[in-house]
Amino acid sequence: MASTSPGYGITIRVDGPPSAQPVAEVTNAITSAGATITALDVVESFLDHVVIDVTCDAIDQEHAERITAAIAEHPDLNVRKVSDRTFLLHLGGKIEIASKVPLKTRDDLSRAYTPGVARISQAIADDPSDARRLTIKKNTVAVVTDGSAVLGLGNIGPAAALPVMEGKAALFKRFADVDAWPVCLDTQDVDEIVRTVQIIAPVYGGINLEDISAPRCFEVERRLRDLLDIPVFHDDQHGTAIVVLAALKNALKFVKKDLSQVKIVMSGAGAAGTAIARLLVASGAKTIIGYDKDGLVNSHHDNDDEMRTWFVDNCSPEGFSGAISEAMVGADIFIGVSAPDVLKEADVAAMAAGAIVFALANPDPEIDPVIARKYAAVVATGRSDQPNQINNVLAFPGIFRGLLDGRITKITDSMLVAAAEAISSCVTDEQLNANFIIPSVFDPQVVTKVADAVRKTGKASK
Repeated sequence: MASTSPGYGITIRVDGPPSAQPVAEVTNAITSAGATITALDVVESFLDHVVIDVTCDAIDQEHAERITAAIAEHPDLNVRKVSDRTFLLHLGGKIEIASKVPLKTRDDLSRAYTPGVARISQAIADDPSDARRLTIKKNTVAVVTDGSAVLGLGNIGPAAALPVMEGKAALFKRFADVDAWPVCLDTQDVDEIVRTVQIIAPVYGGINLEDISAPRCFEVERRLRDLLDIPVFHDDQHGTAIVVLAALKNALKFVKKDLSQVKIVMSGAGAAGTAIARLLVASGAKTIIGYDKDGLVNSHHDNDDEMRTWFVDNCSPEGFSGAISEAMVGADIFIGVSAPDVLKEADVAAMAAGAIVFALANPDPEIDPVIARKYAAVVATGRSDQPNQINNVLAFPGIFRGLLDGRITKITDSMLVAAAEAISSCVTDEQLNANFIIPSVFDPQVVTKVADAVRKTGKASK
């Protein structure tokens, strides 16, 4: 699926003589190359030359290079500079620390720092629970990674993971006013990760685990939840599962089917896939057939971890041993969190009437959504340039807002289900259609509803 994206936006500065009509020639070269022009400015205009800046979205880096080359081939045009807009946005990082109090006078320093701050330290020493009231702990989350499973890039390490963790922190602040900070660990040893997070935990009100590969992520989360008195949330698992369930609730409402009655085929049984399956089962799903890179997930798999054992026990219907193309025959729902091109057109065509396809591999989904929409009633992806984007930002800001405000220390499946229901409720019956089963990430009611649902569910379970 080839479509342009702001993630590959570039600005090209070009000059040429007015007689060569540089604006028209540059525009023609870019559109002929299949790019999308988003801005064009005449920077300088003289009798002998014109300088223009043209901004466009490309498909990928190679496409951006082809666009530049096409302009440079024109004998009267000179490409002065090409700026990658994504790299420009990341220069110097995306987040910063700012003081919430004035530090302009000696009096300010005396209260914010020495000698006044000693009084606050002593108060916390006398009553450790005061740390939430008198420090950043009340509103601060650590975004923890070991860089072992970053986006679709794989095991690229902690330094390369930092831009993603910065982005996560920026989203926390933008959508829920939660102060988050990247903690990128230069180890992939489970014991070291657990111990490191344990000893830095006093600073934070919550831990968001991110981009840690399976199956280690399951053990890291489980052990930290047992050790810490603050909530631990693995977004790749639970954030994805929450948004999938929220979207699926509305998709099923649209096609008039019941979760307990449908046949679900899943591709991907790692962290996200297992969490999705667990939440679907908790919400009433009865028939799930799961696949991973080795084929059908069944009792013949090596059950070397708790989560895989759960998947085999709950998502391996007896008597079926076919390939994914066989499972797709008559299936009501396909959910993919795996790899590109897992499905063929015939697989979607073989699904039941009113089929739902969630092809969430990113950036290239399990099947081209344009093809899937030829047969399926509802199609969702993980891409921002397609309708029905399954985006974790719908979940994790509100989740942590509710956890922090409610002083909740442990996360339960009932909270996750409540969060999914809150997200789905943001799409009214009047709004619901095949291309709108999930609210926009910029819908202000999402964070509020999710936070309220988590806080109320957590309070009820205390």
